[in-house]
Amino acid sequence: MNYNDKIFRPVLNSANAETNEDTLFHYRQEGNMLTCEYAGGKIKHGQLLGIVDDVGQIKMCYQQINDLGELKTGICTSTPELLPNGKIRLHEDWQWTCGDRSSGKSIIEEL
Repeated sequence: MNYNDKIFRPVLNSANAETNEDTLFHYRQEGNMLTCEYAGGKIKHGQLLGIVDDVGQIKMCYQQINDLGELKTGICTSTPELLPNGKIRLHEDWQWTCGDRSSGKSIIEEL
């Protein structure tokens, strides 16, 4: 699975997430290396760096600055699902590596 130049938007989030339907993620991929910049909603600017395995699962770390000016960091594993329309849905299990270190789940879908 290749994520290069795909744009995703959250459709479901745990209550402790900072992203919402106004957050857009722009993915870039070279080989198995994934990068992404994202912004929108409560996020002023975010970046992620990840590795894509042979079945399209992504292991990543992320950092973001929210609308309160706070730097937040975390880790995430995203598991892909191919939708009937050919778009990708990512099921994400994540954990903050700062603050309360709580974890959560999100689903983001390709636009």
